[in-house]
Amino acid sequence: MVYFVGAGSGAPDLITVRGQRLLQRADVIIYAGSLVNPLLLEEKKPECEVYNSAKMTLEEVIQVIKGAEQKGKMTVRLHTGDPSIYGAVREQMDILEQEGIVYESCPGVSSFCGAAATLNLEYTLPEISQSVIITRMAGRTPVPEKEEIALFAAHQATMVIFLSAGMLEELSNRLLAGGYQKDTPVALVYKATWPEEETYICTVGTLNEIAKQHQITKTALVIVGEVVTHNHYQRSNLYHPDFETEFRTWK
Repeated sequence: MVYFVGAGSGAPDLITVRGQRLLQRADVIIYAGSLVNPLLLEEKKPECEVYNSAKMTLEEVIQVIKGAEQKGKMTVRLHTGDPSIYGAVREQMDILEQEGIVYESCPGVSSFCGAAATLNLEYTLPEISQSVIITRMAGRTPVPEKEEIALFAAHQATMVIFLSAGMLEELSNRLLAGGYQKDTPVALVYKATWPEEETYICTVGTLNEIAKQHQITKTALVIVGEVVTHNHYQRSNLYHPDFETEFRTWK
């Protein structure tokens, strides 16, 4: 059996209880060593085999899994954040299905959730933004043309931009081209929930300068939109005394 487990955003105690229990049971752990907090490996059994997938190809990962299956061992494939976001898990799952290997997924706390918690931020403020766009810049790995940053920026929804910390000057230009103003608030969050976490509130116009000042070139999220400074939003109807719900009526 194979379990795809989300390690969480960085802090070792942000893994789910289910994920922690799976780590404790695992005979084999294949973890994304470039991004997963190594403290999580302290949960493993002494005899557990550990592999760092940062140094492996997809084919090598599958070979380890197949070897474990042949010996009746349980494998945890430990991914950073939540595996469903930029985790490259579907290609692994397809091969496992072809091989007749059973697997399950265990969700994790994504870094975009960790960053919001760090900033005490709500992504969906009434009358400001009710949608969140999770995306990234095109780099060595392209993105579909219809998902180009400027096209998304035109919606003026909250944007959370992954995997783009090394291209912030170009990112700012694309955000401006899409309709954001230079003074639109931006949060730059480096290694959300890790001990070395850093957060900076700036604007679309100053983003690249701030990143240069603090030498941030990777492992950072960019959050764009008025929700960053949480000004001028309207009170939610959810707990408004004049708003009836299924559980709170005036009859």
